[in-house]
Amino acid sequence: MAIMVTSTKKVTSKGIGSGGRFPGPNGKKPGGNGFKGGDQPGPKFSPATYKITMWVILAAVIMMFAALSSIYIMSSEEERQPVAMPRMFILSTGLILVSSGAFHKAKRSLQREQPRAYRTWLLVTLVLGFGFLMSQFSGWRELARAGVYFAGHPRSTFFYLATALHGAHLIGGIGLVLYLALRRVTLVSPLNVEKKATWTTIAGLYWHTMGGIWLWLFLLLLIFK
Repeated sequence: MAIMVTSTKKVTSKGIGSGGRFPGPNGKKPGGNGFKGGDQPGPKFSPATYKITMWVILAAVIMMFAALSSIYIMSSEEERQPVAMPRMFILSTGLILVSSGAFHKAKRSLQREQPRAYRTWLLVTLVLGFGFLMSQFSGWRELARAGVYFAGHPRSTFFYLATALHGAHLIGGIGLVLYLALRRVTLVSPLNVEKKATWTTIAGLYWHTMGGIWLWLFLLLLIFK
């Protein structure tokens, strides 16, 4: 009579690694074939990606204002209906130029590792930015008192439309600067050195571009009024 002997040796499963993770393609380390373990690092921060994204956004914004400017210049060849430049727009120009200088000071303070000065110049930039918006509203009131309305003439329409679009985009810049300023508050988790420098750079690109666009619009409205 045949006797069957059964081995009592335990069989170790090799299909699943520790923690229930599948082995990688080489069968050595878990998580190597896309099943991410708890100790796997996240995606690496790429400053270049943020900067390229901002340049793409700014290119689209510049193209939009260039198209509006072309329409305005072509409309100047029609029957002229002069629109006087509001005096508050002159103040707006000074405020936004000074704000660009303030943001440059903030960036230099960050490079020199002066956190208090960095925060101070960011707050100065914010105050000047809000002052610019208030002066724009006052400029619109000047236009209305002079009998210049949005739907009155293509030239007056451009005055309102171009300045309103610029103001809306500047609000986005104020949001970026406010984000940097809030990161200095203890209640909000601070950015590390690399991320802070990157966010400051892209916010500066946006802010200075908004200043350049306004200067272009101001000269355009002044020359082709």
